[in-house]
Amino acid sequence: MNKRIIQTSDAPSAIGTYSQAVRIDHTVYMSGQIGLDPASMQMVDGIEAQIHQVFRNLAAVAAAADGSLSDVVKLNVFLTDLGHFPRVNEIMAGYFSQPYPARAVVGVATLPRGALVEADAVMVTG
Repeated sequence: MNKRIIQTSDAPSAIGTYSQAVRIDHTVYMSGQIGLDPASMQMVDGIEAQIHQVFRNLAAVAAAADGSLSDVVKLNVFLTDLGHFPRVNEIMAGYFSQPYPARAVVGVATLPRGALVEADAVMVTG
């Protein structure tokens, strides 16, 4: 097993005891990303801006692991309001293309730092 920790300044620094991602051979397990701007470590305002920032953060981690969002095979999205689900679908289409990854969307009571959305992913490269 070839294990490597993935770290990039192009995505928010970990705010706990975890890594941005872990690569095991050709599989990359990306930790959850919320709508934090990586430069300021401040939450962007509003659901649309947060959804975009989440996908930009995931894309930055994917790039640091020598991949891209097109390599994502599984995506988990967590929303504090499932009423935002249609907007996630619309915005997601700008970051992912067919064939889309497998995905789960889960309604949750709260997320870290008052985020409205969080997503994590599994990526396979090579």
